[in-house]
Amino acid sequence: MRFSIFLFLILAVMALLPIQAQPEPDDILFVRQGVKRFVFDIEQGIPLSSLDPKSIIGLASMHPVTHYMEEEAELVLEEGQLVVRSESETQTSIWFGGFNPFATYVLDLGDVKGRGEIGFAFGDAERQLRVTVQYTDGEIRDTIMEIYNDSSRIFSESILTRSGNMVSGKLILQMLGSGLTLYLQQEGLPLAIGQGEFSRQLDLRKKKYIHQFQSHVFVGIDSGVVQINHVKAGLGAGMGLADIRAITYEDGSPLMDQGRIWYTMTIRGRALPHPLQGVFSLDPSVFDIRLEGVILFDRNDGLLRNEVASHVFFDRKEQLWKGLTTGFSAYADPTEEKQLLTIQSKKDPRFGFSVMQAEPFGMVGDIEDPHLIYDEGVGKWRMLTCINQNGYKAILLESEHWNKGFVPVAGPVSVNSTGTSIQKIGGKRFCFSGSSERDIFIYSYPDLKEAGTLKMDLPPWDANSGTRVWPNVIELPEGYPSRYLALMMDRYNYPGISGPQWTYGAIYLYHGSTE
Repeated sequence: MRFSIFLFLILAVMALLPIQAQPEPDDILFVRQGVKRFVFDIEQGIPLSSLDPKSIIGLASMHPVTHYMEEEAELVLEEGQLVVRSESETQTSIWFGGFNPFATYVLDLGDVKGRGEIGFAFGDAERQLRVTVQYTDGEIRDTIMEIYNDSSRIFSESILTRSGNMVSGKLILQMLGSGLTLYLQQEGLPLAIGQGEFSRQLDLRKKKYIHQFQSHVFVGIDSGVVQINHVKAGLGAGMGLADIRAITYEDGSPLMDQGRIWYTMTIRGRALPHPLQGVFSLDPSVFDIRLEGVILFDRNDGLLRNEVASHVFFDRKEQLWKGLTTGFSAYADPTEEKQLLTIQSKKDPRFGFSVMQAEPFGMVGDIEDPHLIYDEGVGKWRMLTCINQNGYKAILLESEHWNKGFVPVAGPVSVNSTGTSIQKIGGKRFCFSGSSERDIFIYSYPDLKEAGTLKMDLPPWDANSGTRVWPNVIELPEGYPSRYLALMMDRYNYPGISGPQWTYGAIYLYHGSTE
């Protein structure tokens, strides 16, 4: 009896206490904490191979040399450099690693005197791609891309986009699967000096080339000397990052592992189809973005494809990595159509160089930025994505299956949309979308009714720049300095690139609070 009275008093007191309201997303103020633009950052590289003259013992074995002409250049190791000399015309290649058509290759040069060409050669006994700068008395005269078949040159093109530079410092070759961009770094930002396309003549995305090709430094000397300080090949973060999306579990909750949040981001190349799907991690209490790996996609057609704008999640029930990606690689082949693809992998794709199996599932057309969750409340898979109907607009679809049979549920919304995602705030799902309207929109789930806009101190744009950014709003567990976090990019293209490009941007960290 006494216990019943006591329980009644407790319940009565609780009834008089105010109920703590769960926050709505537009109640949260996001304050900028930091910003960073990655520009071929050394610390962000995942190493593939190198040539380091300071540690070479046995040059002929470690880095075999091929001479292409009867006259042979002299190669010696001197004072921590590999020096190539010749008083007459010679052509020499120096092996330094295997081949990856999405890697970044860096050639660090010392003095370059006389006349000749210096750069990279990728190939096997039958085919070869060469990318070199031609110089006279230290000044770059041209940048050439050549393709050889059985020692015969079948394609040659000047890809020079900037003249008047001296051949010194670092040559940075960013391979882009179906194209390339060549940079020269001396002081300050690397300068784009050449760009080319080669997929029509030699599609380096073919798995047989990845398996068989080798990478070389190519040195052609009419007369003079070339000093090589170092050569590196690796997977890197490039010069711009975009399309930031948290890796999740199947219900859309962020995957927290090793005290870090995991993201997919697009490593920018130049235009389409040049970007690459990167994987990054972040300790949400600080600003330490770290490149962890890259993902390519296999559609069982002999190619490894560089699709991007992916959503990767771990399905805990099936113990399988799954997701959706956008088939931007179609832009490399005029006979292909852009479409969404399902992706899956037993291997954890967050680390190193990964390949996920990809399959079409009927979502063909100008559709992008998909985000997929399993809604346990209705027992269905739901996809938020953007469809181009007089501009990109957010739309919600659902299916009994994660990889087929999606039908529209809500939308398209009335305003421009990009970077669509579904996340829980205070235990309730909301839909988020960037836009060209100088706002980040919040929508109710699942009916996509407007529910406000995101409050931001110092948004990632100014009065003149584009505002179609990806919001990436997530709720953190208790114990972090802020309960809410957003990671966004800006849309400032890299300077000096010619023609169409999507080379943005820097990364912006925001902490959110209702206090």
